[in-house]
Amino acid sequence: MELASYADLAVRLVNTEEPERGTDSLTSVDAVRGLFSDAARARDLADESDLPRLRAVRTRLRGVFEAAAEGEDIRSVDLLNSLLMEFPVSPLVSGHDYLDEAGRPRWHLHLADNSPTATAHFSAVACMGLAVHLTELGADRLGICQAAPCRNAYLDTSTNRSRRYCSDRCATRANVAAYRARKRLEAAAAAAEG
Repeated sequence: MELASYADLAVRLVNTEEPERGTDSLTSVDAVRGLFSDAARARDLADESDLPRLRAVRTRLRGVFEAAAEGEDIRSVDLLNSLLMEFPVSPLVSGHDYLDEAGRPRWHLHLADNSPTATAHFSAVACMGLAVHLTELGADRLGICQAAPCRNAYLDTSTNRSRRYCSDRCATRANVAAYRARKRLEAAAAAAEG
C-alpha cells in the first residue's frame, strides 16, 4: 500500500464534524469502527473511550488542515509533528498479494496494526499518511472547502493545485450562488439606471 493513501483517513476523521453546521457523526462506537477498514485489527479494539480521544485528535487534525489552507505551512507542520510524536507508527515490510514477473513478492511498507487502542492506531496511521502526502506534494495540497457553510477538509491532488472545494457538490453550489449573486447585482444596476 502506498503510505500517502493513509492520508484519506485524516480527511475522513476531520470530516466527521461540520462545525459551521453544528453536526458531529462521531457519536458511537459503531461510528468509530466505521472509520477503519473491515480488516483492521484496531477496529475491533474500539470502545466508548475512543470517542473523546478521537474527537480530540480530530480537532488537532482540523488545525493542521486550517493552517495549511491559510498558508501557514510551518504552523501546519508543527501541529502535525506534535501528533506524530504522540502517535508513533510501526512500519512493517510486506509482500502480500503482489508478485513481480518472476513470482517474487513486491516488497512495500505497511503500517503495523499493533497499537494498544483504536485511537492510537487510527491516529498514527492517519498522521503518517498525512505527513507523507504533505512531504511529497506540499502543505498547500491540504485544504478546507471554500463553499459556505461547508468546512470539510480535502487533499488537493489536482495537477495544477487548483482545488478549492471538498466535492463536486460544493463546487456546483458555490458556482450557482456566485451566478445568482451576479444576476442580482446586474438586475439592481439595471433598475438603478432605468
